[in-house]
Amino acid sequence: MRRLLLSVLLGLFLSLQAQAQSISSPAAPSAPATRVVLGQSVIALNGPWKFRVGDDPHWADPNYEDATWELVDLTPRVGSFDPTTGWSGYVPGWTVQGHPDYWGYAWYRMHVRLNAGSGQSFAVIGPSNVDGAYQVFANGVLLGSFGKFPENGQPPVEYTTQPVMFQLPPVLAGNTDLVVAFRVWTGPHILAVAPDAGGFHSAPLLGDSGAIAAYYQLTRLALDRTYTFGAVTAVLFFLLAIMACTLVLFDRADPVYWWLGAVFLLTAIQQANSCLASWTQFESVGTSTMLTDAFLGPLILGGWVMVWCFWFRLRDVAWMPKVVAALTLSYMLSAALGEDIFFNAIPHPVSGFFHVASMGIRVLFLLPLLFIVIEGVTEQGWEGLLALPAILLVGLAQFQTELTVLHYRTEWFPFGVQVTISEIANLTLAAVIFALLLRRLLLSIRQQQELVTEVKHAQEVQQILIPEELPRLPGLAFESEYRPARDVGGDFFQITPHATDGSTLIVAGDVTGKGLKAGMLGALIVGAIGTEAAHFNDPLAILASLNARLYKKGHATCLALRVARDGGAILANAGHLPPYLNGKELPMEGALPLGIIANPEFSEMRFQLEPSDVLMLLSDGIAEAQNEHGKLFGFGRIRDLLQKPVTAAEIADAAQAFGQQDDISVLSITRMTIPGEPVVWRTRPEVQTAPNMRRTVA
Repeated sequence: MRRLLLSVLLGLFLSLQAQAQSISSPAAPSAPATRVVLGQSVIALNGPWKFRVGDDPHWADPNYEDATWELVDLTPRVGSFDPTTGWSGYVPGWTVQGHPDYWGYAWYRMHVRLNAGSGQSFAVIGPSNVDGAYQVFANGVLLGSFGKFPENGQPPVEYTTQPVMFQLPPVLAGNTDLVVAFRVWTGPHILAVAPDAGGFHSAPLLGDSGAIAAYYQLTRLALDRTYTFGAVTAVLFFLLAIMACTLVLFDRADPVYWWLGAVFLLTAIQQANSCLASWTQFESVGTSTMLTDAFLGPLILGGWVMVWCFWFRLRDVAWMPKVVAALTLSYMLSAALGEDIFFNAIPHPVSGFFHVASMGIRVLFLLPLLFIVIEGVTEQGWEGLLALPAILLVGLAQFQTELTVLHYRTEWFPFGVQVTISEIANLTLAAVIFALLLRRLLLSIRQQQELVTEVKHAQEVQQILIPEELPRLPGLAFESEYRPARDVGGDFFQITPHATDGSTLIVAGDVTGKGLKAGMLGALIVGAIGTEAAHFNDPLAILASLNARLYKKGHATCLALRVARDGGAILANAGHLPPYLNGKELPMEGALPLGIIANPEFSEMRFQLEPSDVLMLLSDGIAEAQNEHGKLFGFGRIRDLLQKPVTAAEIADAAQAFGQQDDISVLSITRMTIPGEPVVWRTRPEVQTAPNMRRTVA
């Protein structure tokens, strides 16, 4: 590195000395020559250059008469710099040197005399800043080119300007005359997007091969450093895209995360593509312009509009996606035609018209964006105000090309690194989104804490649905087991003794659904049971009252059972599973669950509980348990379990181990003999009827 720096410093010193000692002497009868004395040095060929628009292969001939050509001086003004790369030494192109609106071929020629030592080799670095493609000739010999020049007469393929090194043919010691000629092509697209366009914007460099190679490496390092920020931005937005896609996994219902992920990914691709086009010759200017400006740019702008539309949760904007889609497609088409990247396919005046049209479409694009911001400020308050500066900056960045043409500053170069207004706008938006996402995360954590508190309260309510301690009543023994499918379930049962006649009212049921909503509806039913049981204990009346309360609010299956002191039982059913008496299912007719229709018919039956009889009340969560193969637990397994004495816990364990899908509840009622009470055996219960109600007798 020290040798490299010493070589460059020595080259600069000798070049200044050479410029001071340079004299004009004719190398051809009509062409003045610039005498250059070179040691281990590099010199900028500022001129004067002979310049002519047009194209003729004979202009590469060193003996061609160019006395009538224009003279062009490539010496930069003090303090000038390249508005694209930030490098010092910027020279305006030919459009401000007497050839406005010209595009196509032009030639630069210079006559130089080399004072070379024995065996010394020389090289040329093409201009580091040039609009288009070029070929370089030395004494009529083609040294190479920057860009591709087809032999079929098609326009050359242009790349983003980069330094290129060309080795001169070996020269003999002593004074050597040399004619350096550049054949330059500038396409029409550059006239609409670059100020002072056309040809050279910096001078080629000539010098000793070693010094030129060292200078070339420094120039490449400077080029790489210039676009480093774009590469960092591409990586950042790629990581943001991954983050947004991760958020989708947590909240699939909110489309804003999908849009954020898409916009971040497109922005990362756009930045990476710009770096690829600037650092390599892998992608031509036309391809890069098409992908970046005519495809990704409109998609990103339309994506940001949709992001803010969904972020602010605007209502009554079903028309917005259609408007954004239409504007995006119009923007893409006008940008593709306006950049004139199709060369001869589209006349330049036509491309100019479409460029103006694309400006109008971009202005129209800002209207829905402004509408969303205003609505967002109205709906969200300070969130909309926080997003406003970033959104306005994005709107301004859409006109970066036009601002550059008007010589407004749209690019800055801190420490030699290019930072554009578009990158600033994208990063500002990303920062705003990150702040808003952080706020949303904090709100989500708070809501989760509130939800945990609500679930805790709901679990306390669950203790009301399922009594924590079963009552001890004369003549009856109870056993229960409850396994909710979630933190809160919808199964319920209540046991209410009647203080007057000694009977017991048992109501059990299952609310449709699971979770907190089912638990709250179950709490409503339990409250109604307590109210109704205080007035009467007729099972049919209880079900009718519960149905009236649940109608149009929810659905639930339910059993109401009244057991008299002597064991006589009345059972009314509303769509619930029939109980099992001593392992056999009671033959009840089916009926609709509660809450479906206003005046349903419930099935009812009367039977006798004898001493030692066991009545099992089961929820459908047992029969509907399902294993990994999709098989149901079913009623056959229930019958098999009940063929021998079994506890409520054993039944619940069996169903849960098989594969629980719904709330599981089991209530076992055993008739006990009351000491001192005579045993009365009944062979046939009394049958009664009531209007709108079916009764079944066992």
